[in-house]
Amino acid sequence: MALTLATMTVPEPGDTEVAVPAAPSLSSVPAETVLSSAYRALSIGIVSVIVLIAFEATAVGTAMPVAARELDGVSLYAFAFSGYFTTSLFGMVLSGQWSDRSGPLAPLTTGIAAFAAGLVLSGTAGAMWLFILGRAVQGFGGGLVIVALYVVVGRAYPERLRPAIMAAFAAGWVVPSVVGPLAAGAVTEHLGWRWVFVGIPVLVVVPLALALPQIRRRASGAVEGGEAPASFDGRRIRLALGISLGAGLLQYAAQDLRPHSLLPGATGVALLVPAVLGLLPRGTYRAVRGLPSVVLLRGVAAGSFVAAESFVPLMLVTQRGLSPTLAGLSLAAGGATWAAGSWLQSRPRLEPHRERLMALGMLLVAAAITTAPSVLIDAVPAWTVAVAWGFGCFGMGLVISSTSVLLLKLSAPQEAGSNSAALQISDGLSNVVLLSAGGAAFAALGGGTVSHAATEATGSHPAAFAAVFLPMAAVALVGAWVATRVRGK
Repeated sequence: MALTLATMTVPEPGDTEVAVPAAPSLSSVPAETVLSSAYRALSIGIVSVIVLIAFEATAVGTAMPVAARELDGVSLYAFAFSGYFTTSLFGMVLSGQWSDRSGPLAPLTTGIAAFAAGLVLSGTAGAMWLFILGRAVQGFGGGLVIVALYVVVGRAYPERLRPAIMAAFAAGWVVPSVVGPLAAGAVTEHLGWRWVFVGIPVLVVVPLALALPQIRRRASGAVEGGEAPASFDGRRIRLALGISLGAGLLQYAAQDLRPHSLLPGATGVALLVPAVLGLLPRGTYRAVRGLPSVVLLRGVAAGSFVAAESFVPLMLVTQRGLSPTLAGLSLAAGGATWAAGSWLQSRPRLEPHRERLMALGMLLVAAAITTAPSVLIDAVPAWTVAVAWGFGCFGMGLVISSTSVLLLKLSAPQEAGSNSAALQISDGLSNVVLLSAGGAAFAALGGGTVSHAATEATGSHPAAFAAVFLPMAAVALVGAWVATRVRGK
């Protein structure tokens, strides 16, 4: 339903003043949508890929607290998330180069294969470090896939349909967000958490069968009318390795709060700073108007939200005694509200107000993150998180889809891969950095000593969770200001 509604231009009730003049223009513009015959198979195919990614994210997030406890790895809990984001940074840069050079088909197929292999490795792991390694392999594949999909959108769809296909991407999260936590929780409780990981790769077959033939026909090969790079940019590849290694060292230092961790932490920062400056648009961290602020906003929004969300199931399981199923379902409504926010930004009449919508979205995200730790007080109902997260996800739908639309609008066709990689690097790097900071605060206040019994926790744990959520809310508030600078002068 969202796929069709996202492209409708029928006037709203009461807007009679625009109905008459709009009729002549409709006769001269093809009434194409993302489900018209020219785009139907491609749209269904790439949205199927998004559905696969959504099932992974929602299902794995539900099973993660149980996996960490059984593998005696609660103190390394943040690594299970940031390990994914760390390796995805290299995958993003490689995919951008690869897509600009020869089209998105090869990085997409390679990424899906790595994504599935990482799930199998995590699902069969006998120790936490093997589990994290599997997440790292999966992250590399995810980095390849997401940038390649953006290039597909930039090449295969005209500009006026891009907000609609981005809204369709968000709609692809709705069913997985509802079904994923419920299914993963039930499987975890009755069959074991490993089946959540090893069962997901079977979904790879459907996206491959639907998407790849259409991508080969409509979006493969070099860009027409542009000068595609003849070879990979060695400097950018080296910078990508530097940013991945630096992010990994920084994460290690943040999780091992002892004096000897200062050296890897400093080395990580030394690798990260020049790599980030070389891979992101000039002026990104000064919030220069236009593309730099679009890239910065993506990182601020994604990092603050993901770092906070990663600890929601663990907080509900350890502090309120919820089962993994109920803890996962606390995030389920977010899929629908995220899609609603993404659909809203796709409405043509709201295009002039996109900047204000993005600022509103970041305020909603900040409010949701601030509200979540209120459930640490026993008198506050546990369902408060579900309500707050629904509003936060609506805000994310406004922001994330809008940054994607603006990035493609500001990018030349031959630069779509590199600029999409920059957007995703900002997204992934902020996840690593903010998860590192949140994980360090969590561990420093005793968060890593959670008992194997989900309902047992020491008195320091409420403070450990608050130390994660409240700083992330402050970061989200900064994003509301950055959102006012996404349009050029």
